[in-house]
Amino acid sequence: MIKAYRHHLIGAISSDALSNSPLGKIVCVGRNYADHAKELNNPIPKQPLLFIKPATAAVAMDQPITIPKGLGACHHELEMAILIGGVLTHASAEQAQAAIAGIGLALDLTLRDVQDDLKRQGQPWERAKAFDGACPLSPFVSAKGIDLQQLSLQLYRNDQLQQSGNTADMLFPVVDLLVEISQSFSLLPGDVVLTGTPAGVGPLLVGDKLSAGLGDILTVETVVE
Repeated sequence: MIKAYRHHLIGAISSDALSNSPLGKIVCVGRNYADHAKELNNPIPKQPLLFIKPATAAVAMDQPITIPKGLGACHHELEMAILIGGVLTHASAEQAQAAIAGIGLALDLTLRDVQDDLKRQGQPWERAKAFDGACPLSPFVSAKGIDLQQLSLQLYRNDQLQQSGNTADMLFPVVDLLVEISQSFSLLPGDVVLTGTPAGVGPLLVGDKLSAGLGDILTVETVVE
């Protein structure tokens, strides 16, 4: 599963820095859109809320997506993903910008009932967020010449618009996120950063047909099985 996705990832862009880099950790940013925080009755964070999915969570988004059975609702959370192409440790804004190797789409799949139970117990979210297949990723395209804070995000489920937002509405913009993350731990070539989801998250059902878009630069279709 990881090997297949790595080919999908590296084949989408041209980057010597990534030619020998396996898919690394997936750093996720929670509640980076105020409307999403409000829809789940969560407080708006004063600094980025971070958690990590392992590489084993990654699958190709354009292949059928398998959701866990018997664990309650599995929600879709559409996000813009950033592929890291350099080492970032206590990085400056200029270093963070230079390390952006590509951009793509991700689904931060979330076992919502499991997550709510973990929250009530004050426990970490990995059981709800880091399971195998919990991070469908699109191919990555070059970010050269693209304003990362002016891109629309849309997810259609069975031809009905479910999520719609714009990266202009992020509480913490992309470069600021990379700088902030690098103050706590290093980002390495092959790592991926998910930048948060707009409002409209909801449960997936077997048989659902999904179409996800990032501005006019990327569209991915898939099905839930």
